[in-house]
Amino acid sequence: MIQEFTWLDAIYQLAAFSVLLLVLKKFAFGPIMDMMAKREKHVADQISSAEKNREEAEKYLREQREAIQEARNEANVIVDNAKKMSNQQASEILDKARKESERLKETALVEINTEKERAVAALREQVATLSVLVASKVIEKELDDQEQERLIQETLREVGGNL
Repeated sequence: MIQEFTWLDAIYQLAAFSVLLLVLKKFAFGPIMDMMAKREKHVADQISSAEKNREEAEKYLREQREAIQEARNEANVIVDNAKKMSNQQASEILDKARKESERLKETALVEINTEKERAVAALREQVATLSVLVASKVIEKELDDQEQERLIQETLREVGGNL
């Protein structure tokens, strides 16, 4: 049984195939293509969203780095100012200490000079008293050279003992 090829069967099969293609296009290929388009759009949206997020992250990172650098610069300025202030305060303290030292030194010198003057005055008073004693002894008796030398030595010993 060999079937013969007829043009009518071929046209009928071609028409059936065309109808099948139209039905598949309407109900199968159309939704599949729409789904593929939606999927492609969804992937493109995710890629663009990821790119946007990456750019925002890079921008935020740059801002943070700039903020950190500004904070470091401010910290350096604060440290430099603190060093300058401490150096200035140290020099002021040293100046005050020097002035106080000079004042104390001058006060001590004045006190020393005063005490020296008192001592000299006391010494003069003692010398004057001794001179009067010597004069009174000389007046009491006439002295020869030996007696005069002995009296001078005795007076010097007395003056040396009182000092």
